[in-house]
Amino acid sequence: MPQPSLRSSASFQALSKLAPDAARWQMRELFAGDPERFKAMSVDAAGLFLDYSKNRLDGRTLELLLQLARERGVEARRDAMFAGEKINNTEQRAVLHTALRAPADAPKLIVDGQDVHADVHAVLQRVRVFSDAVRSGTWLGHTGKAIVDVVNIGIGGSDLGPKMVCLALRQYSHPGLRMHFVSNVDGHDLDAVLSIVDPETTLFIIASKTFTTSETMMNAQTARKWFTALAPESALARHFVAVSTNLEAIKTFGIDPDTMFPFWDWVGGRYSVWSAIGLPIALAVGFGYFSDFLAGAHAMDQHFKSAPLAANMPVLLALVGFWNRQFLECGSVSIAPYHQDLSRFPAYLQQLEMESNGKRVTRDGAAVDYATCPAVWGECGTNGQHAYFQMLHQGTDVTPIDFIAALRPGHELQRHHAALLANCFAQSEAFMRGKTITEVYADLQAQGLAPDEIERLAPHKTFPGNRPSNTILMEYLTPHSLGALVALYEHKTFVQGVLWDVNSFDQWGVELGKALAKNIEAELTTTVRPELHDSSTNGLIAKAREAV
Repeated sequence: MPQPSLRSSASFQALSKLAPDAARWQMRELFAGDPERFKAMSVDAAGLFLDYSKNRLDGRTLELLLQLARERGVEARRDAMFAGEKINNTEQRAVLHTALRAPADAPKLIVDGQDVHADVHAVLQRVRVFSDAVRSGTWLGHTGKAIVDVVNIGIGGSDLGPKMVCLALRQYSHPGLRMHFVSNVDGHDLDAVLSIVDPETTLFIIASKTFTTSETMMNAQTARKWFTALAPESALARHFVAVSTNLEAIKTFGIDPDTMFPFWDWVGGRYSVWSAIGLPIALAVGFGYFSDFLAGAHAMDQHFKSAPLAANMPVLLALVGFWNRQFLECGSVSIAPYHQDLSRFPAYLQQLEMESNGKRVTRDGAAVDYATCPAVWGECGTNGQHAYFQMLHQGTDVTPIDFIAALRPGHELQRHHAALLANCFAQSEAFMRGKTITEVYADLQAQGLAPDEIERLAPHKTFPGNRPSNTILMEYLTPHSLGALVALYEHKTFVQGVLWDVNSFDQWGVELGKALAKNIEAELTTTVRPELHDSSTNGLIAKAREAV
């Protein structure tokens, strides 16, 4: 049954009437008027803490947003997802990334006759056995040497997730294994890795569900050619494994079926880090820590599934983001992890949120008449402060920011960590407070500047403030807390998709360019003449042909 129009909802209409006034609210005044604001607008879950008090909203706004979530059926759609219903309606698939991190003793879940939990844990056991063998040195290369380098070849979710997690958990990594990730079809990416690894001690993971993904398979075939130029073809099975479901293709490639690690069509690529796609993580940090990563996500799943909406961290994060996007017209969100090991987390969230909710039609195919997913971008603090925070503070657009930090470091450099947290908290305060012209005048006068110099400088030193942010804290960055953090944003994305009534689990938008690229590649590499394009594309192809 089609979802009623978002704009027709009573709570949406009430929020629309409230928005013009809210746009003029000053957060300084909201804090001054409510000493309990921080306590009222913060929540703990699965080892994480969320402070959303530095947003332009009040109790009435939250009440209406929660009412909207109920009207849009967030709870029913959430329950349908966990139950294995086919909520990915364009592909007629269930959405069960949550099942990938459920413990072995979870209640049985049958989908299309498949015992999901039994199948998941059978694959996890294979991942455990193989990763233990490589890490312990009992899995040897064809010349009897232990594996030193692991090269993961994938793209999208088969690259962004494992790469992000391996970097985030580097302090837990095996000291004798070096992890490499190749995703770009640009040969510079693969060449950079092949130039530093030894075929006798390198393990390649080819991550492609269908074993047909064009960029991945081009890189895989090139890696295979490189390997067989330096080693016998019979050695392939000791140096190449696959995360795939295409048994015949992997056998043809030269991979042993015993080292094919499958996953299922109810696992979307950007939600697949919990599956066998996480094999590089298990290799890097060990299966025990990989299990902790899954357990952290499961803890957030349980919270999302059972907590009342008003105390539900993913729901609250989603509603605040929806308010900023829909009613305060914020076109992007900046992710600012104040932890160097989370440097790839903004890129991970780009795919998670924009590929999921970057849609212009509803689940039933009707064109939307409202804004959907904002652009997601960011960089580690404090680096971002010296790059683009200028625009965030004094630019013409208002961009909400998610600050993410660990209260305790994984190192002994305490002064560094105190400086890091000071910058994180100070920036969130500065975005909220700003600096008025009166405060600027007072500062400059105290510095002894002449009146005409004060007049000249004051406009440049004034900060409008009133710019929204959230702060997410964890005790330490551990496998468990990282799992909870990733799951938090997965569920935030899900809730916003329900509010916008888009299918968060397909990605048809990636297909058109890929299809056109096949034709253009033939025109670049053969004598086929390009004729069916516009003059710009034909001209670019001609330039490339001339350069060969």
